[in-house]
Amino acid sequence: MRKFLYSLLGTITGIWISVIVGVFLLILTIAIISVDNIATVENNTVLKITLAGNSCDRATPVKPINKLMGDADNQFAVNSVIKSIEKAKNDVRIPGIILECGGLNIGAAQAQSIRQALIDFRKSDKWVIAYGDTYSQTEYFISTAANSIILNTIGMVDIHGLSATTIYFKELLDKIGVKAQVVKVGTYKSAVEPFILDKMSDANRQQQEHFLNRIWSSITNTIADSRNVSPDSVNMWADSYAFTQKTDWYLNQNIVDRLMYKHQLEDYISIMLETDKLQTIEYDDYLGNVVDTGKRYADNKVNIAVLYAEGDITESASDGIASERLVPEILRLAELEHIDGLILRVNSGGGSAFASEQIWEALEQYKAISGKPFYVSMSNIAASGGYYISCGADKIFAEPLTLTGSIGIFGIIPEAQSLLNDKLGINTFTVATNSGGLPDFYKPMSAGQRAAMQKYVDNGYDLFLNRCAEGRNLSVEAIAEVAQGRVWDGTSALEYGLIDELGSLKDALEDMTAELEATDYAILEYPVITSNFWDQLLDMTSGSESYSAKLRNYLNAGVEFYDAINSFKSMSPLQCRMEYIIME
Repeated sequence: MRKFLYSLLGTITGIWISVIVGVFLLILTIAIISVDNIATVENNTVLKITLAGNSCDRATPVKPINKLMGDADNQFAVNSVIKSIEKAKNDVRIPGIILECGGLNIGAAQAQSIRQALIDFRKSDKWVIAYGDTYSQTEYFISTAANSIILNTIGMVDIHGLSATTIYFKELLDKIGVKAQVVKVGTYKSAVEPFILDKMSDANRQQQEHFLNRIWSSITNTIADSRNVSPDSVNMWADSYAFTQKTDWYLNQNIVDRLMYKHQLEDYISIMLETDKLQTIEYDDYLGNVVDTGKRYADNKVNIAVLYAEGDITESASDGIASERLVPEILRLAELEHIDGLILRVNSGGGSAFASEQIWEALEQYKAISGKPFYVSMSNIAASGGYYISCGADKIFAEPLTLTGSIGIFGIIPEAQSLLNDKLGINTFTVATNSGGLPDFYKPMSAGQRAAMQKYVDNGYDLFLNRCAEGRNLSVEAIAEVAQGRVWDGTSALEYGLIDELGSLKDALEDMTAELEATDYAILEYPVITSNFWDQLLDMTSGSESYSAKLRNYLNAGVEFYDAINSFKSMSPLQCRMEYIIME
């Protein structure tokens, strides 16, 4: 018995020692991966920007467990890239930038912002060199800001124009016995089309052709100016299946300047810098290494809050633009005395109409409480609900390549009577008084319910129009003419008074600084991102990733189908949402 007790105690002790050691190793691992790499910045250090990953306006924290397992999403944070370029412009140790193409998924407006930052960088008598084994069209667009574009000796450049693909699900829904009951306002409000049509409507084709042609014209002219060719030449490249051409063709067409293998690039730049060994630093390491020596609250600066609003607009969600999180944040900013102005950075195709109204009202409260300027800077897309939350700004800035507008409302109520009755053998019977209440999943809407839902949508649309008219100092009639759910490119939006200026976030910051009669600005980014050690530890010990996350990883290219169907079943009744399209 004594031996048994000794053995049991020894086992328990061993288990506890293993647990303690395991936790210690876990803590040590988190500490190691949480510490930023300290890179040395010496004279003639070249800033390296690898164009790879999935773009976002601002990076979000990555769970340590995902880093350890190699499942971390490769985020390409546009704000960090631009910050690094702006810092390097005034850093005497940085003579130039290498852009290395590595498979970047980025929106046109975000690409335009980075491109403009690179052009501004070159104004300080510094250089930019682009290199790629393969250039995607957007990577090439960014790279045309470089002094020299270098291609792998047997590389490829893809220039093909623009296309927009919409995925339609009606036939799938018919097969499984589900109908999408739609009530909407707006001839061009095409977000509902994938659920009720098998092909694109004439109105949707008209609006897509308009904004695609305007955006492509802007891209074409920009490339042509940079490469000293005509816009017709750029269109010829796009019509020639450029990705199939031999590399000599790229040289002859002035698409690229030089051909070389990747290992030759280092020697090429080393000779240019008259150094034996090329020293480079990645943009994110550079940001962590270089401390901003300017005082945040210096007298010659104003402090401008940049509040990021990116993703779907919902009342409550763990990601995206959730009104339950964003509204208190806005009201808190209104009370901060050290903030001199607010810029809302919007990258959203919309979502819940109710949540959009709550955010709009909070921003109105910000203006009333603080008496300080409020601007909006639009990223790739600020349409429908994204425009709703923007329309009350004192000034709205958008890139020429931004998609905006889409002022319209709709509601989708799924009905699965055929699925339940005919395919699954499930029957339902309802006993009710009066009207029977809201439409439900089990049967089609009655005539009374449809009429009531249409009135509900009409009221939401009237409110949307009035919010826009009030914010833009236009009549409701003037707004209605460019509304109807129609999507506009940034240049068209300026022509119709939906925005005030064409420009980047930097342009909005500089304009607000001038309005505040200051000479410089400091950026304070919100929501504040914190990294709590114990929260990270709990994340690592709380189990595996969610079923949804695993499914998304397995689906890969099919994730768009999953997202569209998933959004259909989870939409709130009234939506200010632009349709999901794949633009490339």
